Amino acid sequence: METHTPQRTIDERPATTLPGLPAFLAMIVWPLVAAWFIVSSVMAIDRQNHATFGQIALLVIVGLVSVVWFICWNGFFIVQPNYAEVLVLFGRYVGSVKRDGWYFTNPLVTKSKTSLRVRNFQSEQLKVNDLDGNPIEIAAVVVWKVVDTARATFDVENYEKFVEVQSETAIRRLASKYPYDQGEHPGAHSLRGSADEVGHDLCIELQARLDVAGIEVVESRLSHLAYSPEIAGAMLQRQQAAAVIAARQRIVEGAVSMVEMALAMLEEKKVIELNTAQKAEMVASLLVVLTSDRGAQPVLPTGGHMK
Repeated sequence: METHTPQRTIDERPATTLPGLPAFLAMIVWPLVAAWFIVSSVMAIDRQNHATFGQIALLVIVGLVSVVWFICWNGFFIVQPNYAEVLVLFGRYVGSVKRDGWYFTNPLVTKSKTSLRVRNFQSEQLKVNDLDGNPIEIAAVVVWKVVDTARATFDVENYEKFVEVQSETAIRRLASKYPYDQGEHPGAHSLRGSADEVGHDLCIELQARLDVAGIEVVESRLSHLAYSPEIAGAMLQRQQAAAVIAARQRIVEGAVSMVEMALAMLEEKKVIELNTAQKAEMVASLLVVLTSDRGAQPVLPTGGHMK
């Protein structure tokens, strides 16, 4: 049976460096020392008319040290604010420098710059299905930054592309967990009506996916949400019908409450005594007047015939 060894995660650690200014002052001393050694050796050779083994060895040492001196200039580097330098020596990670300033390190170290600034990622409009299976168009804005330079550099191939792919995957999964609107799910969270809850859920989903790359999700929000064009018209009619039904329901509830109040007040003040049939007729008339979408036309009894 084949087994898979989990990938070893490289965690960030601070690198050992020297301040740049003292190292620079030490570097500029060597040319003066080397010049003094060379001049002294040349003058001694001129006086003796020949060079001794010690003088030749001294000149060779000065030359070798001068070559090392030139190589050491590669050890200086500057870290800008909100940037970091990742240091690698012969393929081994030796640490990161995140504090801005001028530094000196081993000149054989390879330095890689990584931005720590907050960035935005605007996803494309994705066509997915919501919880009810309705095709919708959705997009989101993700605000993120690098917090672990070692993971961002070594654990993923390209952390910026990694953020894009994982964000789109998380958005697709999020859309399938919620309905577009409450509709058949009264009281439940929806993509359109629960922006804060949906954004928080998207943050959690993204953070779980981007931890491996040493990335922190600062914020995420839906930037676009709409039904797909092929069902947009039908869903608009459905929303309009639902709104009409809800309005009618409120009207009927209000009308019934007003009729109950009218009958109670008539009985309390004993303005008129009505039997059951008269009450039923009165209730029917009031409900027609109160729930009608047009103005009622009253019919007044004349009590006789006009001549």
